Amino acid sequence: MSPTAFARLRKRAALFLSLLTIASLATACSQDSAKRETITVYSGRSEEFIAPFLEKFTAETGIELDVRYGDSAALAAQLLEEGSNSPADLFLSQDAGSLGAVSSAQLFAQLPSQILSRIEPKYQSASSDWVGVTGRVRVFAYAPDRVSALPQTIDDLAAPLWKGRLGIAPTNGSFQAFVTALIQSRGEAATEQWLTAIKDNEPVLFEKNSQIVEAIDNGQIDIGLVNHYYLWEVAEELGREINAKIDFFQAGDIGNLTNVSGAAILSTSKKQSAAQKLIEFLLRDDIQKKFVSDTHEYSLVNPALWPDGLPALQDVKSPAVDLASLADLRRTQALLVKIGLI
Repeated sequence: MSPTAFARLRKRAALFLSLLTIASLATACSQDSAKRETITVYSGRSEEFIAPFLEKFTAETGIELDVRYGDSAALAAQLLEEGSNSPADLFLSQDAGSLGAVSSAQLFAQLPSQILSRIEPKYQSASSDWVGVTGRVRVFAYAPDRVSALPQTIDDLAAPLWKGRLGIAPTNGSFQAFVTALIQSRGEAATEQWLTAIKDNEPVLFEKNSQIVEAIDNGQIDIGLVNHYYLWEVAEELGREINAKIDFFQAGDIGNLTNVSGAAILSTSKKQSAAQKLIEFLLRDDIQKKFVSDTHEYSLVNPALWPDGLPALQDVKSPAVDLASLADLRRTQALLVKIGLI
């Protein structure tokens, strides 16, 4: 064989080996990718809040997350419509009412004791199929330079003083959970009267709590019903102090409702083990501490952890409400439609 022919043969052999190596690597990568489990998460927690935690979970475990974001109440309605055909493996909700609505349709799997034991019974489902992850309290936010006489109860907000100055988010899951709690506390007729009085007072309607706080800051409204942590969220997004504060109603008023964000696994999920790992991760001590420092929510695992400037969760003057009773969102939504708030 001539030197030229031999050189060509060597070159072809080298090319063949190179292609074989590339193919082997591609196959290995493909197999590795196939081994990486993916679970589908319906998240009523907003992306800016929960995404960093979910990214950390994937980085630690290798479990990929297909996250579909939306309002908790809307996602609960979607799960109820999808039923056993839902692609979801896990539901993250910003409120107990949305979890309860799906739980009442028996679409959730029972959670293991190692998860349930992390949380006080009052912050989890009585049927052991959902569990609270963080605590949040309903408050009112207001502009301190424009509001001097603070309301003492939610009924005060129907006074002429607040006409056109109040912001609410009636399509939002946390507001609907509050209205559901009001129905449980006062009855549907009295709740309808309160909502009608609020509507007659010409409130400004928003989609999100954060928009209410922003509107207070920019002077569009003077007061609004929100969850406690949105003050920090808006300030951090804007990168400055904002012209808004939060406060509580008088002790026991339903406007101080303590609610929870929570998680549940769909009974139809074929990846329940991976979904359980995500809940366990969210309830881990270091992650709970990060929820308090980064999102300013209350830890449900460690009662010694709470946001700066607020009372401890056990010291919040909330009414006694069974979170499991907040499940009837359809009745609440029908009432809001009847009155014309949604």
